[in-house]
Amino acid sequence: MQVTETTSEGLKREFQVLLPASELEDRLNSELSNIKGKAQLKGFRPGKVPVAHLRKVYGKSVMADVLQNAVNEANQKIVADNSLKLALEPQIEFPKDEEKNIVEKALEAKGDLAFKVKLEVLPTFELVDLSDVTLTKPVLKPSDEEVQEALDRMAKQNRDFRAKDEGAAAETGDKVTIDFVGKIDGVEFEGGKGEDVDLELGSNTFIPGFEDQLVGAKAGDSRVVKVSFPEDYQAAQLAGKAAEFDVTVKGVQAPGEVKIDDELARRFGMEDLDKLKEAVSKAIGTDYDAASRRKTKKALLDALDGKYAFELPPSLVAQEFASVWAQVEQDLKNREKTFEDEGTTEEKAQEEYRKIAERRVRLGLVLAQVGETADIKVSDDEVNQALFARVRQFPGQEKAVYDFYRNNPQALAELRAPLFEEKVVDHVLAQVKLVEEPVSKEALFADDDEEAAPAETNEAAAEKAAG
Repeated sequence: MQVTETTSEGLKREFQVLLPASELEDRLNSELSNIKGKAQLKGFRPGKVPVAHLRKVYGKSVMADVLQNAVNEANQKIVADNSLKLALEPQIEFPKDEEKNIVEKALEAKGDLAFKVKLEVLPTFELVDLSDVTLTKPVLKPSDEEVQEALDRMAKQNRDFRAKDEGAAAETGDKVTIDFVGKIDGVEFEGGKGEDVDLELGSNTFIPGFEDQLVGAKAGDSRVVKVSFPEDYQAAQLAGKAAEFDVTVKGVQAPGEVKIDDELARRFGMEDLDKLKEAVSKAIGTDYDAASRRKTKKALLDALDGKYAFELPPSLVAQEFASVWAQVEQDLKNREKTFEDEGTTEEKAQEEYRKIAERRVRLGLVLAQVGETADIKVSDDEVNQALFARVRQFPGQEKAVYDFYRNNPQALAELRAPLFEEKVVDHVLAQVKLVEEPVSKEALFADDDEEAAPAETNEAAAEKAAG
């Protein structure tokens, strides 16, 4: 097998591979000889089928395997001999006039096998010194007032209700049990029907205006509730539309006393009220720590993005942009919006999101090289923990989900990638100066949605670079 590099431009490489017809013939005969001892064909004793007959029967399929193996060997040889790290799988290109009959030509030994291998490699770059980087880490601790507010909500949500006297009217704060059928222009719509639904009046659980129209209702009453779905309603086909609900009130219950005591704690599996307070404070603190982590990580990625500038593999950027753009278009479709509604044009939006795609690929490559240099690993135990956490998200389907990941290496890699990224982020944060800054809750959670997309990195790029 002869391999010759023909192109080396930036991150693009191209090689010409030549496999002599004689070698193809030798490989074919070797494979047919292996088949000879196993083949069972009518009219021949086992192991006595002539190679010429085997060639006639199995020649095409065996030669197809020979060619595929030759291509794989060429790819491996190119990568190994040139110490390359590939951005994506190699592209194989046969001469256009031979693409359709390549197997027949090889089988008839009409000429040598020649093809091109086109590659994109990952860029090489030096890791920079981060000792001059200072980041602000927002911090917020749960206050006694927040813990008390949470306890108040928990107690209210878990208080007992008792049936009101016959003929008593429902008031705000009462719970009504209702059947309802929703209609738009007189026609029932999907998802607009319910039976024996408990609704606390004043909870704002239903569409705005719905609960208000049931105040004063009594058990056995029927009412027509007229409302309009909000313009930003999650079901786009209902957003902004007027609807009528035929409602039957089947029961009215009054709320019991709101009690924050040891009994409430025991309802939540805690020994006493003090233990419940500790758990609530810890849960709030966990949310705050997660928000702080998101902002600190974004600040770090912003700093890294400003430190590095190198050529990016065009195919990885194109792949990442396609993924990002598909999400953008799907979001607009779901919200029934256009680019003009968002105050931009499709061209400007594409330019913006292409920069985001480039950033994500760049940061993915940087974090991958940091992780490789620092020899950061994700253990099998850590992957298993992530797998079990994912499985628990699908009650009743645990076995199927577990088997899917265990039988799908790519899916399992998708669990490993974020674990690797977080470990690398921790490693890099240890190299910069972190200054803690107390902030308000509003500041801690401000712009969370807007920051999420550009703060992400490209895990596929990281996975490729980390090997």
